[in-house]
This record gives sequence, C-alpha cells and structure tokens, in this order.
Amino acid sequence: MTMAEMGALKRRRTLLEHEWARLVPQLRSAGRGAADAPPVRAEVAESWARSLPTVDPGRESAPPAAGGRTAGWARSPLYRPVTDLAGELLSIAEDAGFVAAVTDECGTILWTCGGRVMRRRAERVNFAPGGRWDEGAMGTNALSLALRNGLPSTVFSAEHLVAALHGWVCYCAPIHGPDGRVLGVLDLSTTWDRSHPLALPTVRTLASAIEARLRDGAGPDRPRPGVELRCLGPARVSRAGAPLHLPPRQLEILALLALEPGGFTPERLRASLYGDRPVTASTFKAEVSRLRHALDGAVATRTYALTEPAVCDAVEVLEALGRGDTRTAVERYRGPLLPLSEAPGVVAWREHLEVVVREAVLAASSPEDALRYGERAPYDTEVHEHALRLLGPGDVRRGIAVSRIGASRR
Repeated sequence: MTMAEMGALKRRRTLLEHEWARLVPQLRSAGRGAADAPPVRAEVAESWARSLPTVDPGRESAPPAAGGRTAGWARSPLYRPVTDLAGELLSIAEDAGFVAAVTDECGTILWTCGGRVMRRRAERVNFAPGGRWDEGAMGTNALSLALRNGLPSTVFSAEHLVAALHGWVCYCAPIHGPDGRVLGVLDLSTTWDRSHPLALPTVRTLASAIEARLRDGAGPDRPRPGVELRCLGPARVSRAGAPLHLPPRQLEILALLALEPGGFTPERLRASLYGDRPVTASTFKAEVSRLRHALDGAVATRTYALTEPAVCDAVEVLEALGRGDTRTAVERYRGPLLPLSEAPGVVAWREHLEVVVREAVLAASSPEDALRYGERAPYDTEVHEHALRLLGPGDVRRGIAVSRIGASRR
C-alpha cells in the first residue's frame, strides 16, 4: 500500500470515528435517527439505529450462541463445500493477513481459519465458532448486513457499532443454497490498515465457489470422505471431520495409498517406505496394522489400499494439472510433500510434484501463477524471470518480480 493510500484510509477512519462519537449518542438518547443526514452510508446509519436498543456500543466481544461453542458444523449443509475449499481459504487468509469465517443463517460463526496472530486477535472479540454476529447481538457489522440484505457487504472501522471493532475491516458475501435460501455468510476480516479494494470481489468469488459445490451435490446428502489428508507442507489428517493424529511413518503410508489408489503389494510398499534398510517384516506389518486400526479397518489386507473415500491435496494438484488448471494446482500446492520424510516412495512423489507444478507454471501465460508459485520458491530465478516477462510495463507487480530476482541471485 502506498503512503497516499494509507493516508486516505487514516482520514476515512478519523472521519468515521468523529461521526460515530457524534451520532451514536444522539441515536441512543433519541431512540431514532438524527434530523441531519450523517456522512456515513445510509445502510450503516440505519443499522446503528436498529441495533442500539439491544446492543451496547461499549461491549467487548460477541455473545455466545445458546449452548456455547457450536456443535452443528459437521451437520451443516455448508460443511462439505467449505471443507473442499479449506486449503484455498487458509492460503488466502494466511497470505493476506485475514481471518476467514463461515456463519449459519442466523449469524452464528461455525468455522474459522487464518494465521495464528489474526485468529488470536479475532478470538478476543469472540470472532470464533459459537460467537453470535447477528445485528441484534453485535450490532452493525458486515456479517449482519449481508444476512439482512442478502448482498455482499463491507464495514470499515468506525462503521461498526461496537467500538471494540473499530480497528477492523470486514468483507462478507451471503451463501445461497440451490433453492435461493441464504444458508450463511462467508467473511474475510482483517485490521483496518489492510483494507483492500480486491477483498470484496475475492470473498464474492469464494462464496460463488461454495454455492457451485452446493448445486453440484456437495451438501449433506453426498457421502462424506472418510479420510482427508493435507500432506503438502504441514501435514493434517481428519476422518469424518475429526482430527486424526498419526505418527510420521503412518502419514507416509497414508500419503502413498492416497496417491496410488490401485494399491501396493506388501513388497512394493515395504520398499517404498524403507528402501534397502534392513527392516523386519514384523516391523513393517505392525506399522500398517496401526494405520488400519486408526482408520477403523479401512486398509485392505492382501493388496494394501484404502477401502473408503479419501481427499488428498497432493491428488488434487495432480488432478488440476490433468485438466489444464494451473491456477488451482498452484493454489493447492502449499509446499513439498511431507518435507521431512526420507521414505523412497515419498521422495519420488515429492520430486514428481515439484517438477510437474514448476513446469506448468513456466508453460502458463498467466503472471499470477508465476507470482504465486514464486512466493514458495524464493530461489527459483527462472520462475521470477518468467513472471517479469509476463507482466506489462505498467504493472506495479513488476517490482515484486525484480526484487525476487535480485534476492535469488544473492
């Protein structure tokens, strides 16, 4: 952000703080709108007036929903489509310094993701699962406006009724079911000084992607994958929505089985894990047996293979490349496959993924793909030079590519 843009944001925030301090006490005492029209948006001023009878502007955090932290996320119609996009949402939130959230149709937060710092800030105001963000509970905010109007909404700094939120900017889009009913809201929130004009189009696009999955049958009637494995970068495993903590060797086995659904003979899987190391058959079989027990028997015995549906980010990358979708492949590729593993089979797949993604980026005509991949390949001069060639002479992002080229050559 340029100094001029930051100065404009600061002036906007100062003006809104002044109008909030002037108008909210008037509305509170009069119980109705002021006679003179304030220099804030009409929908914001009207929401202030509606909210004040039930919301104290001095409150410090959102109230909890009945029963506290929500237990209904796994049963929500939004669970499956949001989970499908969780990697992309987390990547966007972490890269841009946002926290992402999904609510139900009443404004109760069901799910959040983001970097550790932003999530901690959000938790201070109960912007977390179980927090109520409807207008009657938390006053004017982007979530409540999107729910009320059924349209994308932005609320900046002191446009929030609650003063504890004046340091935030929020971007929201409602999520509609196939029948047109609003099922909830997708939100991207960050500190006011990170306000960006592309945030609202981004949240609208992501909400549309969730709606498309709902239309395609990604709701609660579709069988939920038994195993979900994220093995590019930091590894995470869940089964039926619940986290599953596996030791490194079992993660290696699971990743190999997900990448090769046709399965392994015992001899080939053993070689893929241990290579020429002198490991006894009983040790090898014990590792497979422990994974089978963790997955409630979902590993076949004669030919080792998964016997229930699985979602794996490495497989998603390969599928995206197979249909020529470099953008999705780059978004899903968040790091090397199980980077600490030395298992020969994992190393081979890791090198294969690195090569095919990089080659797709170098063959693509989109500078966005090269810039995004370059974030995770800081020393790859060729990728940065490719990005620079694709960027037009007036594109402000040329400075990013030039800086990365210089850093990669040092």
